[in-house]
Formats: sequence, structure tokens, C-alpha cells
Amino acid sequence: MTISDIRIRKITQEGRLRAVVTITIDEAIAVHDIRLVQGDERMFVAMPSRRDDEGRYRDIVHPIHADVRSDIENQIINAYNAL
Repeated sequence: MTISDIRIRKITQEGRLRAVVTITIDEAIAVHDIRLVQGDERMFVAMPSRRDDEGRYRDIVHPIHADVRSDIENQIINAYNAL
């Protein structure tokens, strides 16, 4: 899997949200509404989610393996820092 494009669509300094991002995977699949969030110790990526019938948030799309999540997160943070 290769991230072929990263687009920082919205940048903000309100609250902990830093950016809203879209990534394209293998020039074939787009994932919208990834949030870049400033945590207490570091920035992290929050995958797109929605609230279920019980009021809990569930990811709509997410990596299965931790190393893939880390790779996606690192690439998004690097793109954000390069702005």
C-alpha cells in the first residue's frame, strides 16, 4: 500500500484540531475527513468516524495493523509540518 497523495484541506488552531486531511491510496482510493489532532504529548491522526445508535463513535475506515497506522500518521504529520 502506498499513499500517493496527501491533501491538507483545512488548517485550524482552534482547540486541539490542527488539520483535516484527505489521503489517496495507490492512486485508487480516497479517504476523506482524517483529523490531525494535538494531543497532550504529541500530534496524532484520528480516522473518519461516525456516531452509532448507542452514541459511541466508530471508525468508518481504519488500518488493521499498527505499523500501517504509524506509517499513515507519520506521512500526514510530515506533510503538515512541511507547510
